[in-house]
Amino acid sequence: MSAPRGSRVRVARGSVCVSAQPRVRKHDEVLETRLWLRLLACYNLVEAELRNHLREAFGSTLARFDVLMQLERSPDGLAMGELSQRLMVTKGNITDVIGRLEGDGLVERRRDPVDARIQRVYLTPAGQRSVDDMLPAHNRRLAELMRGAERHDLEALDELLGRLRSVLREARKA
Repeated sequence: MSAPRGSRVRVARGSVCVSAQPRVRKHDEVLETRLWLRLLACYNLVEAELRNHLREAFGSTLARFDVLMQLERSPDGLAMGELSQRLMVTKGNITDVIGRLEGDGLVERRRDPVDARIQRVYLTPAGQRSVDDMLPAHNRRLAELMRGAERHDLEALDELLGRLRSVLREARKA
């Protein structure tokens, strides 16, 4: 037995009751949930493609790429804690990735000149060459993935997501 669209279905010990009254949902709650699920789905689709691309083209992982990109933007190096905050992962995860990158000669750790308790991480020349190879290919792959969208739609989405990020940051402070 199928219920009419929008009606509520209740099950009571083996029997199905169909109510003509549709379940009332608050529009705003449904909208936010739908938006969150769409953002998550888009993120998952893009992330899977980027992971595959980095693995196939460079034998790298997305985590390694993300660390290298953060270090490339920070010529004065970054403390391990700063890296974990920027990438929103635990310090343990960063320590593991940094250890592997260091073993491959792409980064180096040095004591902070002001506070010797802090280790700062820097790109090596080999790490910079790796970034110089991966970043343009990464950007091209993103452009390929989004090629089907109109440019003005992407620009509007960029603006809207920037505003949403600001709203979410403010909500976290409250």
